[in-house]
Amino acid sequence: MPSRRRWPWCAKASIKSSAANWKHSKFKRECHSLSKTPKSKVLGTGRAVPERVLTNADLEKMVDTSDEWIRSRTGIERRFIASKDDLTSKLCASAAQKALAKAQISAEQLDAIIIGTVTGDAYFPSTACYVQEILGATNAAAFDLSAACSGFIYSLTMADNMIAADKARYVLVVGGEILSRITDWTDRATCVLFGDGAGAVVIGPAQDEHGVIDTFIKSDGRLTSLLCMIGGGTKVPFDIALSEKLFHLDMQGPEVFKHAVTAMGDAASSILERNDMTGEDVSLLIPHQANLRIITATAKRVNMPMEKVYVNVQDYGNTSAASIPIAIDEAFEKGRLRSNDLCLMVAFGGGFTWGSALIRF
Repeated sequence: MPSRRRWPWCAKASIKSSAANWKHSKFKRECHSLSKTPKSKVLGTGRAVPERVLTNADLEKMVDTSDEWIRSRTGIERRFIASKDDLTSKLCASAAQKALAKAQISAEQLDAIIIGTVTGDAYFPSTACYVQEILGATNAAAFDLSAACSGFIYSLTMADNMIAADKARYVLVVGGEILSRITDWTDRATCVLFGDGAGAVVIGPAQDEHGVIDTFIKSDGRLTSLLCMIGGGTKVPFDIALSEKLFHLDMQGPEVFKHAVTAMGDAASSILERNDMTGEDVSLLIPHQANLRIITATAKRVNMPMEKVYVNVQDYGNTSAASIPIAIDEAFEKGRLRSNDLCLMVAFGGGFTWGSALIRF
């Protein structure tokens, strides 16, 4: 099966100019000539969260904050927090088992496992290898993909391309995080934002017009310092990171907000435009659940009424790469996503990375 040509990745393009570059590039003309027949489709979905719930009232006892302050600025009311016995791999495997059951696919049938995460079980091996062991997916290649909150969209893109190139038949894609392990619980600006969880989808060959229509990913490595956790890598080794307390997530909130809204809006507009669609064609927009202000601003940029936007940030907080697959599974469960619905997903994360996907369910 021939591989589909894709919009190439471009780390040098600035966020502000990305939409303009797209509109005036030769690649737009090329992409319009491509077949829009999906090569892969979502066969099953699943999600998993820890048992412990941390409410805004609980946070009031930990830092100088209030329920009103948190809700008015983020829309978050509660989040799930991992216990000391929880692992990213266990959450991912739990979500994966549910997705496999719905897809009626056995773990042995998987050709690949891709985990989008920045909070893996270990420096190495990959969390995907731990998940492979738990599932008994003995025939699968297993690897992690690090794109922060864009991790699921990036991983979905990889899975779709593998199936389109006839390199895999069934691929498990999971976004999973235990962000509470890298959160500074004394910093009221960030500790109120994040939660833990995992979401999974099983991807297989498309048989008709239902499936992954297109994906779009970009990045800008010039802005890495605005959202990062640098401790423990070769840049800041473990001993230095420990002494200087650099094992916590660091975020420049106002700058991240500005770039996130611009990038997510551009990612949504670009993928719709190159597929000759508008927001009116979309049944449901599922954005990365960063906070309610970013979600609302993104919907406004693409002229999407909030009635067509899926929001669950109030219940989960920001779960990074897990947020979109958790939302997909929950949207099906609640009847917000149905067969033949066109779903637009859009994400933004550290790097900066961002992307979007169009799926006909």
